Amino acid sequence: MEAQRWVAWECARIWTSVRRALTEAGPERDLAVQSLKAAGAAVLAWALVGWWWKAPMALMAPWTAVVLVQSTVYRSLRAGAQQLALIAIGTLLAAGAASLTGNSMAAMALALPPAVLLGNYSRFGDQGLYAPTTAIFVLAYSSFSTTAIAHRLFEALVGALIGITVNALVLPPVHLRDVRENLDRIGRDAARLLRTVADDVENGYDRTSAGQWHEGAQRLCGAVRGLDSARGWTRESYRFNPGHRLRRRALPPPDSWDGYWSAIVTRLESLTGTLVDTAGEWRRLAAPPDVVLGLLTDLLRGAADVCEADRTALDSPPPASEARSEAMQRAWEAHRRLKDRLPDHDHETATAVGGLAAQTQQLLYVLEAGPDPARTG
Repeated sequence: MEAQRWVAWECARIWTSVRRALTEAGPERDLAVQSLKAAGAAVLAWALVGWWWKAPMALMAPWTAVVLVQSTVYRSLRAGAQQLALIAIGTLLAAGAASLTGNSMAAMALALPPAVLLGNYSRFGDQGLYAPTTAIFVLAYSSFSTTAIAHRLFEALVGALIGITVNALVLPPVHLRDVRENLDRIGRDAARLLRTVADDVENGYDRTSAGQWHEGAQRLCGAVRGLDSARGWTRESYRFNPGHRLRRRALPPPDSWDGYWSAIVTRLESLTGTLVDTAGEWRRLAAPPDVVLGLLTDLLRGAADVCEADRTALDSPPPASEARSEAMQRAWEAHRRLKDRLPDHDHETATAVGGLAAQTQQLLYVLEAGPDPARTG
């Protein structure tokens, strides 16, 4: 039964991916396009080298072409150079070992250890496998002559050129969607977290709730790291890409948005950490009075509205709208009244209230400044 459930679950996931690839733009469709391009490049390489030229080692061409339809054109070029170098080294190692030993078994024992060691060199990454596998092909086919080596290298070169050309000219991959999707997700989750904290503070919170807020803020830190990765993919996908200007007119949001949301997430992590310290039996800070928690609720809801306004502004700048300005005013007014409460409490309570005032002030400073487009749009 467990196996049946697993098979049903896996089939449902596959069907969902197929449906999304057919009906909407997204990673599933991108993967399908790249897969079809890789298959097409391999077929084209085989048709040229194996069917038309009838080369003696024609499998080298499609074998090389299929893996060079990479996720970016730059990666295709880099992987192609690495692959050709490793194929040449594997071929020469095998030929040299065969000429020294005169026996395929002994030649494998001599050539494969250095080929495998070279293939595991970190600089070669996933392409490292080509050194030992090429050596195995050479020794298995017993083709060690200078002509055979030249044929093999030429066929690999043709396959590499076909794979790189197909990737560069047929719907060249440009990773624009990932940046926008990550920014949208961070903005949406930040606003949701602020509203959740505000609701829980209003209704009374405990250490478990505060710990969940803090975990949510830490997950947002992971989302920021994912945004950094997506931004790197976007930059890389523009390198040596002749078709990116033709395929997509829209540009990803500028880098200033990354710094803006990253600063907000950092402030949220600090703020929720302070709230954790005010909750529970073994709290490190005194529990804030109800009046302070009421002001904190108003402040956080205003900040959430600002985050939501900035998130929607990714598609329709500028975010400096009337609703955003009104939300900022509400948040600053609640913060002013919260600070005014500092002299009304004893030292321990004032320490907790002062910590919350400082953390929320830093958050509001970031929101007030906004991303660069928010202030210049």
